[in-house]
Amino acid sequence: MTNGIFNVPPPKNEPILSYGPDSREKKIIKLQIDEMKNQQLEIPVIIGGREIKTGNMADCRCPHDHGHLLGQYHKTSEKEIELAIKTALDARKSWAEMDWSDRAAIFCRAADLLAGPFRATLNAANMLNASKTVYQAEIDSACELIDFYRYNPYYMQEIYKQQPESSAGCWNRVEQRPLEGFVFAVTPFNFASIAGNLPTAPAMMGNVVLWKPASSTVYIAYHIMQLLKAAGLPDGVINMVPGPGGSVGNPVMASPHLAGIHFTGSTTVFQSMWKTIGQHIAQYRSYPRIVGETGGKDFIFAHASADVEALAVGLVRGAFEYQGQKCSAASRAYIPKSLWPRIKKILLEMLDQIKMGGPEDFTNFLCAIIDQPAFHTITGYIDFAKASPEAECIAGGKYDDSKGYFIEPTIIVTTNPKFRTMEEEIFGPVLTIYIYPDKEYEKALHLCDETSPYALTGSIFAQDRSAIVTASNILRNAAGNFYINDKPTGAVVGQQPFGGARASGTNDKAGSMINLQRWVSPRTIKENFVPPKDFRYPHMEKE
Repeated sequence: MTNGIFNVPPPKNEPILSYGPDSREKKIIKLQIDEMKNQQLEIPVIIGGREIKTGNMADCRCPHDHGHLLGQYHKTSEKEIELAIKTALDARKSWAEMDWSDRAAIFCRAADLLAGPFRATLNAANMLNASKTVYQAEIDSACELIDFYRYNPYYMQEIYKQQPESSAGCWNRVEQRPLEGFVFAVTPFNFASIAGNLPTAPAMMGNVVLWKPASSTVYIAYHIMQLLKAAGLPDGVINMVPGPGGSVGNPVMASPHLAGIHFTGSTTVFQSMWKTIGQHIAQYRSYPRIVGETGGKDFIFAHASADVEALAVGLVRGAFEYQGQKCSAASRAYIPKSLWPRIKKILLEMLDQIKMGGPEDFTNFLCAIIDQPAFHTITGYIDFAKASPEAECIAGGKYDDSKGYFIEPTIIVTTNPKFRTMEEEIFGPVLTIYIYPDKEYEKALHLCDETSPYALTGSIFAQDRSAIVTASNILRNAAGNFYINDKPTGAVVGQQPFGGARASGTNDKAGSMINLQRWVSPRTIKENFVPPKDFRYPHMEKE
């Protein structure tokens, strides 16, 4: 037992390494990539620290070289899910009762391990298995995940500090209890930082977790589990259960001990899970907390006063970094007619300089799409636009999956502001532009607000302050993360807490206290130091 009031070290954002020519980090990551490419891992289901091999295997491959096998992972069945739930619940008591400062220390240590000896490993895994450039890997599997592991313990401390006032003769207190049961974390392929944050944020607050990583990036998830083990996370607190959504999710959501879901993925899947929970609501021990970040149809809106070069860079980086496979990627743009000739010229010149290929060539700007189903979905949108009289493909539009799932950065210009590629999430390197008359600025802003069901990210480019104010007001509910003269991607933990509403999720803001607050159930305690000995009140006395 400790007798002290401890403070988590004040967090700071992890500096981004440059990987410039002849830099130490560049030499290290290249050696790490070579080493990991020449190994093939057998990845087990991990329950209570035990490695379980089911024999039902699936491949881990490089999207940019799908003939290259990084390893295979064992799929989870209903039998392992039952074991994982029991194991997690068994681990719950000791974990929930562990002093919060000891829980915090585990993740603070994970941050420093990731900043040091695990950095190259996680980044190389991200590059190989998710086809990220070294910069996209660095800001994700290194910097952002490190930031989560430094800022979340600090936010946890701030939540625990919040206490009510006490009147004379009593002491009022609040304790933040972990949820009763277990949390189900479901993570996407596109961000290792999300994969590392969704299971650990609830765990940090004293919860136990079943973690289902994306099937296409189990290789990355396995390395995150190794990081957490090295940091001292007790067995059974987080249990990794990879496998198809139905075989994992159905028995999980049928359990009466389901206490919460921490999800990032498609809107359709999230809505289906919510519906399933609703159908089972009477059998749960408590109402499950449902936290989800889902799709986006993120926009860049330009006013006639916009800086043309800054706008062009925002469009290229916002739409095409990591092949447009970001929930926040710029997928639609609204450009005033007066700016379009100059913007078009600069955009085409920039795209002319962009190189595409595998992440081991550091001169490439973008790499491959994650897998074949995504490749077919994205190219289907491109073919639809090419065949439509309402659209023109002015750049890119070519694709090839013979070696890797490569799709050129593609720009579509449409005459229809409600064109399909202006409305539907594509999740690939496809940007659709609508040219609006300068005098219809406010009308076009309303179009932007009303066109998509999503409300995740968006940005306005303008130098006229009144135009910025108008856009900010009209688009108030169109984006949970709104940017002024910047691309709509690249939220930083502690600076721009991330999340959106409408069809984009519950807006519980990863990277803030708001998210962590969802994983606790407060208990108010009143202690009366001198309780009354007489039931009567003064007003009851005779005159």
